Amino acid sequence: MNPAIPATSDKPDVIIVGGGIGGLSSAFALARQGMRVRVLERAPEFGEVGAGIQIAPNCTRILDEYGLLDEAKELGVLPENMVMRDALDSRELTRLDLRDVELRYGFPYMVIHRSDLHGIFLRACRPAGVELLTDQTVIDYEHTDGGARIRLKNWRTEEPPVIIAADGLRSVSRRKLVGDDVVSSDYVAYRAAVPIDKVRDNGIAGKDVTVYVGSRCHFVQYALRGGEMFNQVAVFESPKALAGKDDWGTPDELDTAFAATCNTVRKGIPLMWRDRWWQMLDRDPIETWVHGGIALLGGAAHSPLQYMAQGAIMAIEDGWVFAQHVARQSIGNPGVPDWDAVLASYEAVRVERCRRVQSTARAWGDLWHLDGEKRLQRNAIMRRRDAHDYGFTDWVYGPTALAPDEEPAMFTPIPLSSARLEEMDVEGALAQTDVEGADAPAFVGGIAK
Repeated sequence: MNPAIPATSDKPDVIIVGGGIGGLSSAFALARQGMRVRVLERAPEFGEVGAGIQIAPNCTRILDEYGLLDEAKELGVLPENMVMRDALDSRELTRLDLRDVELRYGFPYMVIHRSDLHGIFLRACRPAGVELLTDQTVIDYEHTDGGARIRLKNWRTEEPPVIIAADGLRSVSRRKLVGDDVVSSDYVAYRAAVPIDKVRDNGIAGKDVTVYVGSRCHFVQYALRGGEMFNQVAVFESPKALAGKDDWGTPDELDTAFAATCNTVRKGIPLMWRDRWWQMLDRDPIETWVHGGIALLGGAAHSPLQYMAQGAIMAIEDGWVFAQHVARQSIGNPGVPDWDAVLASYEAVRVERCRRVQSTARAWGDLWHLDGEKRLQRNAIMRRRDAHDYGFTDWVYGPTALAPDEEPAMFTPIPLSSARLEEMDVEGALAQTDVEGADAPAFVGGIAK
């Protein structure tokens, strides 16, 4: 067994386990505060899988502070609108004018390829002095009198003052420190990012983010990489998952789930990647993120379902908040923060913030996938909404709180039963017609079922 790395001037103040977006963004945030940071990534190289990701103003605000927003703009797209449509008849339900969103919150709403956002943070970490190590598999976490200890697969141990466990949804740290398991929603996501020329004739809206909400399914579309690529996400409830089968979410289920949708959606389904799919999993909210000198962050602490498009953003917020408290707790003693106070302050504000996002994401997913009369009620209520009503977005798109008393009030849910009968009658008649999909998702709001 190799001994722990001896204490030297090069010993890190913080070790971050996990080199994804949450881990790298946190490493950069801490390095900006003068911390010596080491990132341990289990893969042979740093990288991200997936396709598009949406970045709301609560994230672009942080990118701007980090000096990274201009690079993100160059690699991403600033869509003009966010439009929600019914997946069966393609009729518009509601929209956000994203140029007005930028005016309200001071920062833009962006879409970007996940690997591009990851690359931005990776490139920022290197000149900031972050030590980046690959092929580092952490197998155990322990408390020590002086902080925390991790044990790696090669039996080497490291004992920094603080360990940030940013090792994702299937976190080793979460299993060790909390012991709970992931929660399946029985929904599965298929993705594809294709050259935009492949979809130009499909009735798409290349300058918008569009989400088609359907009966137990939804479909998201938006452009990437300066409009050269087009991202699509198809999500549906798996009958095989409901039946308890292991091989659920297969391509045959994908085709069946979207067979009754409008033309624009149906034309997009054959383009989905069919050799891989993502089961939509999350975790139940927990109250304790800090265990001695070990702090959970990102997916290890909270793994919201994707309906609010806030999963990666919450991880970026986590790192920003952690670093802000390092700065606050270093006043009078630069470079030597009161780690107990940092950890306590981080947990005090982030637990409730992310619980709200987790619970709202679950409810929002239920709302998107309604059918029958409830679908008509939902559509009627959404169609009433004023395009410049921000009652459902202020709580999440505004400035990130650093203390519990700074957290903004939540929205007030609208009951489905408030839909008027005459509105639903009109909806019901129109729902029988399959209208050609045209213009084009992460609307943040709540309608109570």
